[in-house]
Amino acid sequence: MSTVAALIEERRGYVARGKTGRVVQVDAELARFGIAVDDTPEVEFAVVTPEVETAVVKRGPGRPRKEH
Repeated sequence: MSTVAALIEERRGYVARGKTGRVVQVDAELARFGIAVDDTPEVEFAVVTPEVETAVVKRGPGRPRKEH
């Protein structure tokens, strides 16, 4: 794989993850090789709510009672 092809693949990954700062850096490296990328990455923001697992506590059979 050539350096340019590797940079283009790297750029695709950064675009997919919304890493615009890294996309700009890769674009600068591509420009050094005479490759102009004319599509600017679109960044979407998503609201992520963490899923909370609830545990069901099961109690085992009780201890036998001590008789006095």
